[in-house]
Amino acid sequence: MVEVLKASVRSEFGKGAARRLRREEKLPGVLYGHGENPVHLELDYHSTFMAVRGNANALLSIEIDGEKELAIVKDVQRNALSRLIEHVDFLRVKKGEKVDAEIPVVIEGEPAGEAAATLEMLQVMAKADATAIPEQIVVNVDGLEDGKHVTVADLVLPEGVEVELDPEAVVVVIAVPAMEAPEEGTEDEAADAE
Repeated sequence: MVEVLKASVRSEFGKGAARRLRREEKLPGVLYGHGENPVHLELDYHSTFMAVRGNANALLSIEIDGEKELAIVKDVQRNALSRLIEHVDFLRVKKGEKVDAEIPVVIEGEPAGEAAATLEMLQVMAKADATAIPEQIVVNVDGLEDGKHVTVADLVLPEGVEVELDPEAVVVVIAVPAMEAPEEGTEDEAADAE
């Protein structure tokens, strides 16, 4: 389902104008792509936050003065301290168009024995239909043993998704965590303390 975000065209630019918008619980943004001129937007903060919070590659319909345009979030700029959204860039897309997207990798399952799974790639760059970008790529590590690894070639991708990385690149490593040896003298010091 495509979420609709209502927006209006903004005519004021610069730091001061952006601050005024944020005080009014609005958010500056821009919509660009397909060789058309960029459209500078004014969006409701809460609606925009809710639309982009769970899926960075969400397909949205941006309604500007009654006209709707399909778009995906290209960039979200956040305040370094408060982590509040300060600006959003949207990329125009069309149904059937392939776009590049960073898709998060998620581990599912438990490796064998004492082994643990470690993500070597938190996300992978992939090309997918703009209307069918997956929220995540799931890697099942059930029963994998120490020393095993999952490569890009091993990923189970949804239909129509192509990863443009080296097939031998490691995505997940399965290893038994190393135990730290107790420091010398620790037992002697404990005995002396008694």
